[in-house]
This record gives sequence, structure tokens and C-alpha cells, in this order.
Amino acid sequence: MKYCNQCGEKVDQAIPENDNRLRYVCVSCETIHYQNPNIVAGTLPLIMGDDGREKVLLCKRAIEPRYGLWTLPAGFMENGETVEAAALRESQEEANVELDNLKLYSVMSMPQINQVYMIFKGDIVGNSFSPGIESLETQLFDEEDIPWSEMAFNVITQTLQCYFDDRKKQHRSQLTDYQVHNLVYQVPKKYLNTDKT
Repeated sequence: MKYCNQCGEKVDQAIPENDNRLRYVCVSCETIHYQNPNIVAGTLPLIMGDDGREKVLLCKRAIEPRYGLWTLPAGFMENGETVEAAALRESQEEANVELDNLKLYSVMSMPQINQVYMIFKGDIVGNSFSPGIESLETQLFDEEDIPWSEMAFNVITQTLQCYFDDRKKQHRSQLTDYQVHNLVYQVPKKYLNTDKT
């Protein structure tokens, strides 16, 4: 950030009075510009297959970053939305899918890039889905068929691994629901922008 969005003057980094973190502060009007993490809201869309096993709906990305790779429907939350509404909107935009029984499944903090992923498990309504404007393709997958080496984001891979692990535990113990996963994901250094200019 270089300029104040209130008066247009330059900003400097400083620790404001009664604060303990560096913030962007306007040199003219002294407005403090707080920068907070972005919320990525998405879904883990599921449907029962003919074989009695839940299948996961994935989208092949039609946009950068990671064009042509697979992911769950997810994206940045917009102002004025609830997290659930953002997750449903992203699912509609990317997979033209309607979901029911939405339940928070995972919260993954990514402090290195200032993002928090919130993924909701939901049931696909009416077996209806198709590629949205941000997807090349949508497809249902069993665990063994997921294109693990073609996944767009490691945080999504980790979410899927948690789900399949939970499904195995649920099958063994006859549990009726899953716990919410609360994890911190360390972004590999090769994906971090280390340019400080």
C-alpha cells in the first residue's frame, strides 16, 4: 500500500499509539489502514453413488492461478455475505450445483499468505451440476479416482484427505457425523512472494 484511500497522501508503516503491530498510517490525515486476512469459502459437494459410496464433485479450473487443475468449488468471500452464502455462491458460479445440509467441515489458517479457508460439506441436490464460468469441467470422483497429482491447491488436497480419512473412521465406528477440522497449513516457500518491493 502506498497511498491513503481517505485523502490520497502517502502512507508509512508505523506502530500506532496503543497498538502492537506495524500498520499503514497516512502521513497526512493519520488514518490507520488495517489489513486483515481474506476468507476463502468453499464446499465439499457430495452425492451418494449407485455403489452406496459418497462421491466428491471437483471442478477443473478455467482461470489462473492453476488453470486446468482440479479443486473444490471455493473463492474469496464478498462484502455483505455470510460465509455460508459465499460458499454456496462459489459452488453455483463454478459448478452450477445446488447444495443442501451445509455443515462446516474444515477451517484452515494460512498465516503466511493471510488467508483462512472455510469449507462446508454439503449434499448435491438432484444430481445436477455442470461447469460454471470459472470451470472447464466438473466431475464426480471416488477416492481412488481423484487426480491427486493434478490438484490445484495443497490446502484442498489436505481437505480431501481429511474427508476420506474421516469416512474410513466413520465406517469402522458407525459414527453419524464428522468433526470440524481446524488446521494451520504451511504454504511451501516456493509459492511465497518474497519480493519486499
